[in-house]
Amino acid sequence: MKILDPIIETLFNINSQKDFETKALELFRFQYANNEVYRKFVELLKIEASLVSSLEEIPFLPISFFKSHRLNVKSDHQIVFKSSGTTGKMRSNHFVADTSIYEESFRSGFKRAYGNPTEFTLLALLPSYLEQGESSLVYMADSLIKESGKEKSSFYLNDFEKLNQTIIELEQAKESYILLGVSFALLNFFEEFPQNIKCGIVMETGGMKGRRKELTKTELHQELKQGSGVRKVHSEYGMTELLSQAYSQGDELYHCPPWMKVLTRSTTDPLSLVTNQRGLINVIDLANVYSCPFIATEDMGFVHPDGSFKVMGRFDTSEIRGCNLMVE
Repeated sequence: MKILDPIIETLFNINSQKDFETKALELFRFQYANNEVYRKFVELLKIEASLVSSLEEIPFLPISFFKSHRLNVKSDHQIVFKSSGTTGKMRSNHFVADTSIYEESFRSGFKRAYGNPTEFTLLALLPSYLEQGESSLVYMADSLIKESGKEKSSFYLNDFEKLNQTIIELEQAKESYILLGVSFALLNFFEEFPQNIKCGIVMETGGMKGRRKELTKTELHQELKQGSGVRKVHSEYGMTELLSQAYSQGDELYHCPPWMKVLTRSTTDPLSLVTNQRGLINVIDLANVYSCPFIATEDMGFVHPDGSFKVMGRFDTSEIRGCNLMVE
């Protein structure tokens, strides 16, 4: 594991595309040498690892592998995060060998996007994640709530009346706050308690979790704007299988921290990357040092030349067309 010490020490200080690519390729070589599942995947694709010399040549592991395989180059782990999932569906398992890497990733990512957590009261409305437990999102929110140091920072589960009263008090005191909520819970809350938010940020994450009809991102944001009174709705793009997050501050365009990058692949050929057109989202998350940093998701998206990206929903037939060579 010694070969990774320089990567971990400088992981959150990346300041150029060249630096990112150098570290990504070093992690690819480490993963190939130490991650049995990933190495077998690369070999089944008949890719010669020693010849991989650019980001475009790195193979991306289908995200479904987190449901069917244990992805961890270490024999032990400190915590297991599980996806929220819906009833009857298998949940993803992310075996995290070092929680300090995750904590540094989400803290640094949040500070880059919004500043110090002490500047905000954090109101977390994440019922489905709290109910199912073992959520990386809850872990992150809990840590940021504590770090904010604000008396009213808290999880509100389904206590809409208390949340409404808290927002009223924060607005009257003209205090900055962030209302972070899973989409269906935010819609339910604003339907019951319409707001005219002036001092707060409304940030949605996740989807409807089977609780409401799925909406496009534009439709969702329109309804949230009407219910909350805000001009822009912010978004967090993260998942159980990642240890980093991208944020959108109201234009539906997500921006990654320097140690995370999004690419898009063809919907008909999972090994071919596409540019300047819609495709399935591939993520390089260098914080996934000990699990797998190269993940082919099931989300559709569009990546702009500056690296920002838009999410366009799930690709329904992804499991049929995906490169799932080893899923049993």
